[in-house]
Amino acid sequence: MPDVAPARKVRVCLIGPSLDIVGGQSVQLQRLLVGLGESDHLEVSFLPVNPRLPGALRVLQRVKYVRTIVTSIAYGASLIRAARTNDVLHAFSASYWSYILAPLPAMLIGRLWGRATVLNYHSGEADDHLSTWKRTAVPTMRRFATRIVVPSGYLVHVFGSFGLSAEAISNSVPIEMLPYRRRKRLLPRFLSNRNLEPLYNVACTVRAFALVQRKFPDASLVIAGDGRERVALELLVSELQLSNVTFMGRVPPNGMGAHYEQADIYFNSPNIDNMPLSILEAFACGLPVVSSNAGGIPFLVTSGTNGVLVERNDHEAMAAAALHLLDEPAVALSLADAARAECESKYTWPHVQRAWESLYLSLAPAC
Repeated sequence: MPDVAPARKVRVCLIGPSLDIVGGQSVQLQRLLVGLGESDHLEVSFLPVNPRLPGALRVLQRVKYVRTIVTSIAYGASLIRAARTNDVLHAFSASYWSYILAPLPAMLIGRLWGRATVLNYHSGEADDHLSTWKRTAVPTMRRFATRIVVPSGYLVHVFGSFGLSAEAISNSVPIEMLPYRRRKRLLPRFLSNRNLEPLYNVACTVRAFALVQRKFPDASLVIAGDGRERVALELLVSELQLSNVTFMGRVPPNGMGAHYEQADIYFNSPNIDNMPLSILEAFACGLPVVSSNAGGIPFLVTSGTNGVLVERNDHEAMAAAALHLLDEPAVALSLADAARAECESKYTWPHVQRAWESLYLSLAPAC
């Protein structure tokens, strides 16, 4: 942080999805909003990209296509008000059309009002997004984003390959709010809590669990999350004649602690990913992690040190890794202890807070 405190608090507006949209971005945004709200140097507000319209207008948000138009108009009006009263606009970003509809308008309006804009990009689909939208996404990021911030070294590398300078500020995990348990003895109780969308390939987790259940008939799998793949996954469970598989649907962030507490191994099998908060939360809870090596996950999990990595879409390797941990609980405990220690040293709020405060203050030196 700068040696000299600003004459007044720097006004920062966090722009992104509300918790009406359950996902890593909304959870991380809310953590920033609460944590930075206690800063002596910042005045932080929140602008949702999915605002709820008042009164009778809310009916329009239930109509396909009309919903996008009216929500975008309301969002744009809110952006103009935010640009008038804030020093820094911090826009959370996903890929493809989400980038066009949410952070890009924030950057454009920020530039028009002479405000600093932070593009905080979280999607593991960055490489494909920037490749296929090279003529739109890359030049608009270069021109309108004052700074690009990503949560992992993986995305720093991806953006650099397109000539875009990005810096990494890690996601944070609220260790003090999550249940921690050292698992000296493992039971075959598994947890998956990714959205049920194709890129997260939860089907691979289900197939891996099927192999585990051949050896441990009483093994259980809790699948927390929802999405387009749910029906297909339920059919897969039925086809494989699996027992003790529970689909929880969407679980609010404050409800996940109980599921981490009850599980003994965390399964994660995406084909595309960046820096999943769920892995950090599993680290914090003492859960040994078995994951695919998709995207930025190897920047987070070092196989054999703080977890186990396998190739993408290899359910046999996932099952073998899980069975090894069940057979060798001392190995699992060693991995989980190392993961917890890394979580404490890198991903707790004080480390992340200092990085964000330093960035904001550097962007508004005249405040």
